[in-house]
Formats: sequence, C-alpha cells, structure tokens
Amino acid sequence: MVVAMNPRVVIDGLFAGQVARLAGDSRSSAIVKTPVSGRRLLTADGLTGDTQADRRVHGGGGKALHHYPAEHYALLAAAFPDAQHLMSGGLGENISTRGLTEHDVCIGDVFRLGGARIQVSQPRAPCWKIDHRTACEGVAAFIAEHGLAGWYYRVLEAGEVAAGDWLEHLERPADAVSLDEFWRVTRMPRPSIDALSRLANASGLDPQWVGKLTQRVGWLRDNGSEI
Repeated sequence: MVVAMNPRVVIDGLFAGQVARLAGDSRSSAIVKTPVSGRRLLTADGLTGDTQADRRVHGGGGKALHHYPAEHYALLAAAFPDAQHLMSGGLGENISTRGLTEHDVCIGDVFRLGGARIQVSQPRAPCWKIDHRTACEGVAAFIAEHGLAGWYYRVLEAGEVAAGDWLEHLERPADAVSLDEFWRVTRMPRPSIDALSRLANASGLDPQWVGKLTQRVGWLRDNGSEI
C-alpha cells in the first residue's frame, strides 16, 4: 500500500567522503562521510567531492545519491545500544532527512533537490561495511530484515545542492511500488509470480534489478513453483 507523503522536506545534512582504508582492515571504502558546507554540484556520476571504492556497487548511474532517513537511527540505536556512528551521515549516506521513509517513497518518484532533478531508482543493499562501521555484528542483517536501508537516486538534471535545500516531490508513476513493498516481496522465501512481476515492471527501477527479478519470475514459471 502506498501512503500519502510529505510534498517536501528539508535536507538536514549533505555528506561526502573519500576512499580510505578501513580501520583495522586491509580493505578500503568511502563509507565514512563528513558534512559538506556550501553548495556542491550533483551530476549523473554523483556528488562532487564524493568517491566510491567499488563503482560496481556504489555511485553513478542508478546509485548517484544515497538517501537515508534520520529517524531510522533511533530504531538502530534501540536494537544495538553499543553500536557506533548511529547518527546522520554515519552509514555512508549523502543526504539525510526527517519525514520520508520507505513507507512513503516509491520506485520512480521524481524530486527536485536544490537545482537538480532526481529519481528514485532502487533500495540500498546493506553489506558487511555497515557492521564494520558500527563496530557491531548484525546491524546490516537487521537493516535488511526490517527494510531500513534507505534508497538511491539517479540524476535526471544536474544542479547544485546544499544542506537546507528542499527535497520536493514532483512526479509519481502510475501503479507505483513503494520501497517498503519492494523490500517485503524480494525478501519473501516464496513470493508470488504476480508480486515479483509487479516489481520487475516498476517504472524507473534500475535495469540490474529488472534483470534479477525477471530472471526469478522466469525460473518460477519454468519450474511451476515458487522460491
């Protein structure tokens, strides 16, 4: 079910980071972000001054900008009281807001952010770096289980953005799929073919996700069962 959403919210924080070796680890990441002051150019490749260690899974195209709802941090802190960096910008997001969550936002939603126009393309897939960043095992799994990962945007029109700008909702596809529905269906052990097909056909969904879902639908149809 898609619920009514706030027509616009304020960007409380804008964050960027550089690739660096993770503390106590040989691997590198740009999950450590710091607040950006002033205006930054947002293009199809992402936010100026923000980098990614692995462009296969972060940045550019359908992952140019990561949005994380600030209200999720209270839920994470309650579940993991010893976890570190549970504050806006702490999990590698580029923008932070209050008033929009996965229950409100749909795949394909178009927003105006400062001078840029952006479109929701896919949810974030939580990975091991979240546990490393928070110094707490199980945070990433909890985020995935409860659909608290935030989401990515593609950039339709480049423009300058800053903390304090409005994020204003402009368009929503017909028969839109909320991010909450997307999470629930993709994590079901036995989703229906119709439910998966609805997700695969969601307007604005990143092509990689379309391919994954279409492949799963095909398997189900060929095998006459659901997994």
